[in-house]
Amino acid sequence: MPSPPLAKLRILLGVSGGIAAYKAAELVRRLRDAGAVVRVVLTANAARFVTPLTFQALSGQPVRSGLWDESAEAALGHIELARWAQRILVAPASANTLARLAHGMADDLLATVCLASTAPLAIAPAMNLRMWAHAATQANVETLRSRGVAILGPADGPMAEPESGPGRLLEPERIVAALAALHGPKPLAGRRVLVSAGPTCEDIDPVRFIGNRSSGRMGFAIARAAVEQGATVHLVAGPVHLPTPAGVAREDVRSARAMRDAVMRQIPQCDIFIAAAAVGDYRPTEIAAHKLKKSGKALVLELTENPDIVAQVAALKKRPFVAGFAAETQNVEKHARTKLVRKGLDLIAANRVGNGVGFDADDNELTLIWPGGEEHLPRADKLQLAHALLARIGALRAKSAKRRR
Repeated sequence: MPSPPLAKLRILLGVSGGIAAYKAAELVRRLRDAGAVVRVVLTANAARFVTPLTFQALSGQPVRSGLWDESAEAALGHIELARWAQRILVAPASANTLARLAHGMADDLLATVCLASTAPLAIAPAMNLRMWAHAATQANVETLRSRGVAILGPADGPMAEPESGPGRLLEPERIVAALAALHGPKPLAGRRVLVSAGPTCEDIDPVRFIGNRSSGRMGFAIARAAVEQGATVHLVAGPVHLPTPAGVAREDVRSARAMRDAVMRQIPQCDIFIAAAAVGDYRPTEIAAHKLKKSGKALVLELTENPDIVAQVAALKKRPFVAGFAAETQNVEKHARTKLVRKGLDLIAANRVGNGVGFDADDNELTLIWPGGEEHLPRADKLQLAHALLARIGALRAKSAKRRR
């Protein structure tokens, strides 16, 4: 399995005052899950919302909150922190903190460390929607951006007060994804990746449809991992309720034919196509104009085959690298190998579905099969599997390019 996206990266997390400070505790856990080593600096106001002990327990590191800590400053602790950090993240960043950083203030530990460090700085703002929209805040944000500071968010949504709008802190997993996209090697830099995800729905009448249990999580994880590896990503998504991964262009569709059309529009511009969607094999031959009523008799539906999107792409004369998925309940590898050959794919990811695995689950288990080889990826979080899948695709593409030379 590949290393986590933030493996061994030393991140100094600055937490400023505001109700969103409670989310910083979850952010520490997510950063560590991604492989980072995390130290936390709290402002005085942040410590009113969440105690230093909470962050110490979650980070496994001592927490600093004051510039005048005599034991730490005897060894110039703020300079040591500034040198230690490979990346500084301020989350949440209040309007006050944004202003102080934009104007180079050094009147508390967090601002002083930011001023003394040469580490890249990322800021995730969180504040009331009117504070975020204020001209002074927007000017401060533009000042920070002009200095190369990465601004992560804010999100648009409900706030602690009974209001909703832009100013909400990005969710921890989206912050981690954004950091991963900023950090480390980019094996897919300059590549265009097209991903299909989720189910398709085929209407029977205005209120009923044929569908399947795909949640879209695997495809969305692949799209996120591809961005983290530097690719430009276009995601064609069936009807799912998932947030768009940071940095991904998303196109929503409903039916198999709509998904086929969306994919075909993008194929000429892409280098890699990963068909992770669970496309319905059949659709009703006719869609009833009105709701079908019970008649006391069996309802008979005539079905016709849907287009095989991944096979159509693989059959193109000028085509990208094509990877498909085989979701099976039995004889998984046998069926996957048959599909690999029949559809002319470069790689297929086989997974058993059902009983809490594959569909509608946070983790998965895959067997990657390609002409002349295979690799088993044991059960893991879908994002980890997505990174491993992309690493294998990258290796196969590099090998193919070498043969052509």
